[in-house]
Amino acid sequence: MVSNPLALSAAPNGLGSPLTTITVFGAFVLLTLVVVFRVARANQSAADYYTGGRAFTGAQNGVALAGDYLSAAAFLGIAGTVAVFGYDGMLYAIGSFVGWLFALLLIAEWLRNTGRYTMGDVLSFRLRRRPVRAAAATSTLLVSVLYLIAQIAGAGGLVALLLGITGKAGQALVIAVVGGLMIVYVLVGGMKGTTWVQILKACALMVTGLVLSFWALGRHGFDVSALLGQAAETSPQGDKVLAPGLQYGRTELSKIDFISLSLAAILGPASLPHILMRFYTVPDAKQARKSVVWAIWLIGAFFLMVLVIGTAATALVGPETIMKSPGASNSAAPLLAFRLGGELLLGIVAAVAFATILAVVAGLTITASASFAHDVYANIVKRGSAAPAEEVRVARRTALVVGVLGILGGIVAIGQNVAVLVALAFAVGASANMPSLVYSLFWKRFTTSGALWSMYGGMSVAIVLVVFSPAVSGAPTSMLPAADFAFFPLANPGIVSIPLSFLLGALGTWFGRRDAGDDRLYAEMEVRALTGAGAPRATTAADTDETRPLPKVAAHFESRTTARHRARQPML
Repeated sequence: MVSNPLALSAAPNGLGSPLTTITVFGAFVLLTLVVVFRVARANQSAADYYTGGRAFTGAQNGVALAGDYLSAAAFLGIAGTVAVFGYDGMLYAIGSFVGWLFALLLIAEWLRNTGRYTMGDVLSFRLRRRPVRAAAATSTLLVSVLYLIAQIAGAGGLVALLLGITGKAGQALVIAVVGGLMIVYVLVGGMKGTTWVQILKACALMVTGLVLSFWALGRHGFDVSALLGQAAETSPQGDKVLAPGLQYGRTELSKIDFISLSLAAILGPASLPHILMRFYTVPDAKQARKSVVWAIWLIGAFFLMVLVIGTAATALVGPETIMKSPGASNSAAPLLAFRLGGELLLGIVAAVAFATILAVVAGLTITASASFAHDVYANIVKRGSAAPAEEVRVARRTALVVGVLGILGGIVAIGQNVAVLVALAFAVGASANMPSLVYSLFWKRFTTSGALWSMYGGMSVAIVLVVFSPAVSGAPTSMLPAADFAFFPLANPGIVSIPLSFLLGALGTWFGRRDAGDDRLYAEMEVRALTGAGAPRATTAADTDETRPLPKVAAHFESRTTARHRARQPML
């Protein structure tokens, strides 16, 4: 045991040995590069590049989904929130986990059956293609770039914490290295390479979480009550750390802010473009459902481990020591690792955190590039006449541009509170994407006007409210603490922007013009969504599949639904 807890945060030289961290991280990078170059040999078509040939099993894709979702913010951020605020941090973890039930029940099967590569495929199935693809691409690029900048900037902050590189030049160099590796993964491996990176990263993250949580519990005889008791003794808040209210229950406004945050956290996972794109990497809807079940089990287990890790950091390190360390609450898990296993365990945790950032940004980059190439270039600019090989070339060039923008944005954001970008990404995703997806899949009358009102309105409201919120200005923890132009009192706009986006979608549908043939197309979409008939399969021939191959089935289904409608009977 370390006699002086403050020795854990040796600020000038960082935590532990940088050589250990770099060695472990280098080994992970070398392993993933070998895997990426090996699987890249099989990339022969657009389906291979965008979806890995739809050849991943439900279990493989479920592990990759967990890897995509469990970012450094989930690992370091939630552990730190639990360590400092106790029970309230646990509530945040639970909200992030519950969101996957929406993905399982409302999105996974329907999305897999009705789309090919992107969210724009689903919306354009029954709505006017060019405007809704433009809106979907705008939302995808905005969410992906915001999340990408936050993750890459987080890499710079992690370096400052773990390697003692406090200068902006050193952090900028690390950001450039992480961004360069991300670009290599996407350009060379496509979705296949990115998926295997996610699988390896998820496995490493789960093993690290198991080691930390079991080691911490072992220090207390595997007695959870003993761990909680020591946490209460160590925390300056005493027993209050085990009860709600430290972070979100102090005022009525903070309670409303927590509801807003929870709403975005619950609807966010099923709305993030890089999560939605993963449902196209499996051969059928059954495997899509299976992948979400795997993701739920893995993410749930990991969050349970994070709760133990955060509580153990409270008990063994102490909130005051954590907040005085470089990185503040984000240092809880690394400090606990150093306390338990010294430099070696710290190096492993640091390397896994680096790998987490690297894998997530690769997934974001390929999603953004696919949306631009498939939705904007192939279907708007070229009006569906672009050859698959040409589309993939545009996607690779877009990945390079997005990667460079992410690197530059991450360098500019060094030293900033980038948590606002993560919150904004979730809020924009839940506000712009979720209402349009739900309406398009389940509301027969939904129109293109409703989709455009909902998507652009949700995006605009979420961005404006965040810009003029305490997350950006007016508070010591704001992105711009010296300025004060906040008039919206909540840090997360979800409680306003998400319901408003649903309302705008309904108003746009009621007052906008109807789409030609919308009843027939909805009937056909419902057939495909429920049965999977006509959906692309795990073959390269999927590249030539038409998006509407079921005219006879749809006509029959439409006649049945029309008869039922006239008879005013509910459709089974």
